[in-house]
Amino acid sequence: MTERQYIKISVEDRIAVLTIDHPPVNALNTPTMQELNSALDELAADDGVKAIVITGAGQYAFVAGADINEIAALKGPEDARAVVLMGQGILNKIENMRKPVIAAINSVCLGGGNELAMSCHMRVATDRARFGQPEINLGIIPGFGGTQRLPRLVGKAKALEMLLTGDMITAQEAHRIGLVNKVVPEGEVVKAAKDLAKKVLTKGQVAVGKIMEVVDQGLQTSLEKGLLLEADGFAAITATEDMREGVAAFLQKRQPKFQDR
Repeated sequence: MTERQYIKISVEDRIAVLTIDHPPVNALNTPTMQELNSALDELAADDGVKAIVITGAGQYAFVAGADINEIAALKGPEDARAVVLMGQGILNKIENMRKPVIAAINSVCLGGGNELAMSCHMRVATDRARFGQPEINLGIIPGFGGTQRLPRLVGKAKALEMLLTGDMITAQEAHRIGLVNKVVPEGEVVKAAKDLAKKVLTKGQVAVGKIMEVVDQGLQTSLEKGLLLEADGFAAITATEDMREGVAAFLQKRQPKFQDR
């Protein structure tokens, strides 16, 4: 793996743990985002990596947001637009990845950090985590997808409450409204995220990738067109070795041995 200043990667049991390490609060400045982008490309191309866990270093924050100094230094609307399009492109890369990406949220998760977490396919949080989109307190709006992903995850009314007040919510509230999948005790969040990834990795990865593809594409269209995407995906999967093995294992009352093809 390439050595980076702000992004650390370890791989074990086909799961990569990507740690954002930019003290003191893992702010997403431009160098950190650039390293994140290159790390995602590296992990996407690595056939030995089947799932990714993203977490933050230290005890103060998963990611506390964008670098406010960089926002203050923006030279005008065009400069600002270029910055947010860059960030959106990187987070879209996470959302569109066909390997499961799970956020392990170890502490405060605000602004760009919450936008990063929302771009992941699943989210596990420690019980002391806090979530919010506080951009309104600076007289600005989210730029890395917060106004779009948050309503899709928690509904329009709750999203607007968070976006318009800038208030933080607890991990327990985030779980209640569907922002996170699971809340675990402090110190167990990375293990819990890896355990979730390991469970997904026991399944046929061709079907895993196809489900992620159909869900993502279906959410961008009508139900009618989404059902056609599902039908096409189901038809394609029936031609795979994994499908034959899975059905045979069920009929023979044994565990399947998927080969991911």
